[in-house]
Amino acid sequence: MSAIYLRGARRVLGLIVCMWVASAMAQPFPSRPVRIVVGFTAGGPSDIVARLIAQQLSEKFGRPVVVENRPGATGTIGAELVAKSKPDGYTLYLASQTTHAVTPYMYQKVGYDPVRDFATVTLAMQNPLLVVVHPSLGVKSVKELVALAKAKPGAIDFATGGIGSSPHMSVELFKSLFKINMVAVHYKGDSAATADLISGQVPVMFASIAGLLPQVRSGRLRGLAVTGGKRSAIAPEFPTIAESGLSGYEVITWFGVLAPAGTPADVISKLHQDTVQSLTIASVKEQIAKLGMETVGSTPEQFAAFLKEENARWSKVVRDLNLRAE
Repeated sequence: MSAIYLRGARRVLGLIVCMWVASAMAQPFPSRPVRIVVGFTAGGPSDIVARLIAQQLSEKFGRPVVVENRPGATGTIGAELVAKSKPDGYTLYLASQTTHAVTPYMYQKVGYDPVRDFATVTLAMQNPLLVVVHPSLGVKSVKELVALAKAKPGAIDFATGGIGSSPHMSVELFKSLFKINMVAVHYKGDSAATADLISGQVPVMFASIAGLLPQVRSGRLRGLAVTGGKRSAIAPEFPTIAESGLSGYEVITWFGVLAPAGTPADVISKLHQDTVQSLTIASVKEQIAKLGMETVGSTPEQFAAFLKEENARWSKVVRDLNLRAE
C-alpha cells in the first residue's frame, strides 16, 4: 500500500514540477529586470544615451531596466560580457562605432566578434562631428586646414579623446583621404582634450557637436564644418565638408542596441518595437537633439547590414594605419 502511495506521490510531484516549468517558460518577456551594459564610465555619451533608453523601456516593460557600467579596454570588456551572456534578452549592450567597428581590430585579441556574437536590435541614433580649430591657427574653412597641413606636414597636432575614439578615427580617415599629415595627441576622454584645445595647446579637433558648440559660439573655438552628409539641426550654420569643397568624406558616430547572438526572434522583436517607439516620443527626441544627435530606429536587419559595412570600413583604416591599442 505504501509503495503504491509513494508512486502516486511521485507522479503528482512530477506533474507539479512540469506545470511549474511550463508556467515559467510561458511568462512573457520581460518577467524580470533587464540590464543595458555600457563599456565606459558614467557620464559619457554612451552612458547618457543608455540611461535615456533605459528610462523609456522601464516604463514600457513595467520592469526595471538598469544601466551597468563596465569600463575598460575601450569598451571591449563590457562587450565581451554581453557576448558571453545568456541569449534571453535580459542583458543588452549599448554599442557604438568605437566598440563595434574600431577597437576589436586594434587589440591583438578580444573576447568577441563584433558581428557574429551579437543580435542586432536597432540603430538608435547617430550624429556627425564638428570640425573645430583654435582661432590662433588662422584657418577659416576645412579647405584652408587641408592646405595648411599640406604646407606644413607633421607640424599640426590634433586632439582626440583616446586612441580608437571617434575624434581620433575621424581625423585619421580625413588625413588618409586628403593626403595630409597631422599628429594625434591622445587624452583620457573628450573633456580633457577640449580643455587643451580651448587653451591653444592643441589646435585641431573633430568631436561631438553638443560638447563643442558652446565654446564655438562663445568665440573660444572656431567651427569649420560638420562631418556628416547633411547639416546638423542644432548647428545649421556649419556646412558639410562636401559643401566646403572637399568631396568623398563623410563620418557619423552612432549608438545601437545589441543582444547576445541566439536571442529568440520574438524577444528581439519586442525589444525593437519598444525601443523604436521610445525614440519617437517628443520629449525623448528633444533630449536627443540637445546632444547633437538624431534618432534612427532602424530594423534589426538594417542595423545588421549597417554594422557589417562599418566593420569593413573601419577595420581597413585600422589595418592601413597599423593602429594598436595602447
